[in-house]
Amino acid sequence: MLIAPSFVDALVTERISRLPMTEPAFLEFYARTAGRLNGYLRKLTGDPSLAEDLLQEAYLRFLTRARGLENDEHQKNYLYRIATNLARDHFRREQRRPIAQDAGVSLPVDDGGDVWALLAELSARDRELLLLAYVEGMTHKEISQVTGLMRGSVKPLLFRARRRFAGVLTSAGLAPSLANENGARS
Repeated sequence: MLIAPSFVDALVTERISRLPMTEPAFLEFYARTAGRLNGYLRKLTGDPSLAEDLLQEAYLRFLTRARGLENDEHQKNYLYRIATNLARDHFRREQRRPIAQDAGVSLPVDDGGDVWALLAELSARDRELLLLAYVEGMTHKEISQVTGLMRGSVKPLLFRARRRFAGVLTSAGLAPSLANENGARS
């Protein structure tokens, strides 16, 4: 059975019209966001290969679902939310799967005692909050949009995550200075 070329053209045109941005706009958006998002996912998951897979899936879902976002900040926050949810889904699937070895995240440690590796000792939510606030530089409002948490919950959760990370650093002999307890910008 042959399909009429005009039908195929109409179908392709209709699908392209549903995309949230043009190809040049997407390429520019990708160039601005892919490096940081990949870094966030690598630190969150501890697995460069998994981070790359999640990155590609996040952009694919972004392109198929991100219609009607007002500006670049909303687009970036929505993309981070997609990526964060994909990572959460992965962690949930891994917890349900019976594994003979340790199911925890293992970040590579260099000979100098990499502080990034110590993040693996935190829960996925604590890692997520700390990375969004202090690596990605997001405000509490942006973090709430990315994670789906209530804005008022972000500050105390970040405080607790910092405290837990300080405990991990202290037990590793890398006690942080607690003089500045300010969180991410509100």
